[in-house]
Amino acid sequence: MGLMDGKKGFVFGVANDHSLAWHIAERLHNEGAQLAFNHLPNPKMERRVRLLAEPIGSKVIVPCDVSDDEQIKAAFHQARETLGPLDFVVHAVAYANRDALSNPFYQTTRADFLQAMDISAYSLVAICQHGLEFMNEGAAVLTLTYIGSVKMIPGYNVMGVCKAALESSVRYLAAELGREKKIRVNALSAGPVRTLSSAGISGFGKVLEHYPEKAPLARNIAADEIGKSGLYLLSDLSSGVTGEVHYVDAGYNIVGW
Repeated sequence: MGLMDGKKGFVFGVANDHSLAWHIAERLHNEGAQLAFNHLPNPKMERRVRLLAEPIGSKVIVPCDVSDDEQIKAAFHQARETLGPLDFVVHAVAYANRDALSNPFYQTTRADFLQAMDISAYSLVAICQHGLEFMNEGAAVLTLTYIGSVKMIPGYNVMGVCKAALESSVRYLAAELGREKKIRVNALSAGPVRTLSSAGISGFGKVLEHYPEKAPLARNIAADEIGKSGLYLLSDLSSGVTGEVHYVDAGYNIVGW
C-alpha cells in the first residue's frame, strides 16, 4: 500500500525531467497517486510533458496557460471527467521576462512587472478559485517559492517580489479555504537547484557555490529532497499543517552571518 493510494491530483508546471514539479510528481506516483498534468499550448511543450507523463500512466495531459481563466477551468473539467474529484494540486508556475531578471530591479517595466506577477503569483489564486469545486474536502494545495521572497538575492529581482506576493497569498488562501472546505495550502521554499527556470537567473552558478559555504549542512540540496518534502505536504502526514512556508535548503535560511 502506498501513502497516496486512491489519491488523485493535478500538477501544474512540469517543463522537463529537471523540474521540481516533476520530482514531486514522481514521488506522488511512486506512492500510488493518479496524476493530471498541464502543458503550455504549443507542440514542443506538449511533447516534453507527454514523454514524462505517459510512461507513469497519466490519462490527463492538457493544454493550459495559467494566465487564461478559461483554460484553467477547462483543465479542471477534463481532470474531473477522467479522475473524479481531486485530492491535491501542485502549483509550480513562474515566469518573468529575461530583461526583468537581468536588468536592475528599479528598471522593471510596468508590463514586465504585471506579467510576472500574473503568472508567478496570481495564477495560484486563479487555480484555487477555479479548482475549488473540483477538489475534495480536506484536499491539499502546494506551491513553490524561494528565499528571494524575503531576502534580496542578486539577479532574482522582480521574481523575488512575485514570490513575496505568492507567500502572502498562501496565508490568505489557507485561512479562507481551510474554513470553507478544510483545504490546506502550503508553500515549499527550495534551495537552488539547476532547472529550466534557474537558467534564466543571472549569476545562478555563484549561488550554487555560495550555499555550501554558509548552509548548516554544508551542501546544496538534491532535487529529490524537494520531491520528498512535497509528498509530505500533500499527504495526510501533514494533515495539521497549513499556511506554512516550508524550507528545504540545507538550513541556509537560518544563517545570519
